[in-house]
Amino acid sequence: MKINRALCCIISLFISVMFVSCGSEKTLPEKPAEIDGLVFEERAELKYADQFEIDRYKDGFSLIQTGNGSRYLIVPEGKTAPEKLDSDIRVISRPVKDIYIAATSSMGIFEALDCGDAVKFSGTKAEDWYIDYARDAMEQGDMLYAGKYREPDYELLLSGDCGLSIQSTMIEHSPEVKEKLEELGIMVFVDYSSYESHPLGRSEWIKVYGEIMGKAEDAERIFNEQADYLKDTKDFESTGKTAVFFYISNSGQAVTRKSGDYVTKMIELAGGENVFSGLGKGSSSSAVTMEMEKFYETAKDADFIIYNSTIGGEIDSVKELISKNSLLSDFKAVKEDNVWCTRNNLFQETMKLGAVISDFNSVFTGNAENNSPQFLYKLESGEENE
Repeated sequence: MKINRALCCIISLFISVMFVSCGSEKTLPEKPAEIDGLVFEERAELKYADQFEIDRYKDGFSLIQTGNGSRYLIVPEGKTAPEKLDSDIRVISRPVKDIYIAATSSMGIFEALDCGDAVKFSGTKAEDWYIDYARDAMEQGDMLYAGKYREPDYELLLSGDCGLSIQSTMIEHSPEVKEKLEELGIMVFVDYSSYESHPLGRSEWIKVYGEIMGKAEDAERIFNEQADYLKDTKDFESTGKTAVFFYISNSGQAVTRKSGDYVTKMIELAGGENVFSGLGKGSSSSAVTMEMEKFYETAKDADFIIYNSTIGGEIDSVKELISKNSLLSDFKAVKEDNVWCTRNNLFQETMKLGAVISDFNSVFTGNAENNSPQFLYKLESGEENE
């Protein structure tokens, strides 16, 4: 009996610890932080984002708090940070320049804010940029390749006076890199826009960078332009059309998106319906790889195919698509000539997701001729489709 009681105690303790761990995720505070020496004025209004808050204080100071609990005090030019700051608050002083961007999704935001020249270092090579400004800047030598997020060129960053690195959440898989950057005096700002539950929540991160760069009003205006795409909701009622979004890997497998991720939500907001439901539940990855036969069972009757070009590259025709796997010739969308392809800049253009949703709607409603999509194009019919 004593052994059983001891065992029960251990099990009970383990379960308690497990539940505490599961419930200990960082959450955004409901109230603004009290900072000695600063007078709170307002909290920025957010429409879709739930992974950051911006609190503004008198004299142009502001505090950005992200969903993982990180806090950044933005200090306006000519001012100094209060002496008594909580130890976890990092200080970003304006003007901000010589930035190292390893999070590709934020580059389009800097371009939209007309702050591209503040980015001096890139974690992406010129040939891998699909944002014209970034590619041109690198080709002209105005922006330098400083290595991927997991292997940055520390010497180059130091010699170029880099003081701020903008990283995606991938940096969390390389904690030693984050530690080294901070040891060298290069602050690491982690972009959590990929955790946003609404597609336009990602675009709303322009308010974060607008705050950092001193362009909050511009950020508000630019974001509202994207939000306006969803204002007239009657234009985006359900069309009853189904769609499948995927690409074919080098091994011949279909790679689609898990249900509920921001791409499938954009399809739903545009009046379409993703053919898969409950796919990838519990997975931390947005990509779901499937054997082609299993993929075929559910996807073959989709009204529309939207082929994801961002991994394997853009394709021109249905014939080229079918060459990747012959089963695709039996798909309803192929037979009815409803096959579309994304342009390869889709995932780097975080600031244009409202336009992407509008593009999807144009396709689902058959209105693409009158409202030509920016991020999608129709594949030419192939011989197999004739």
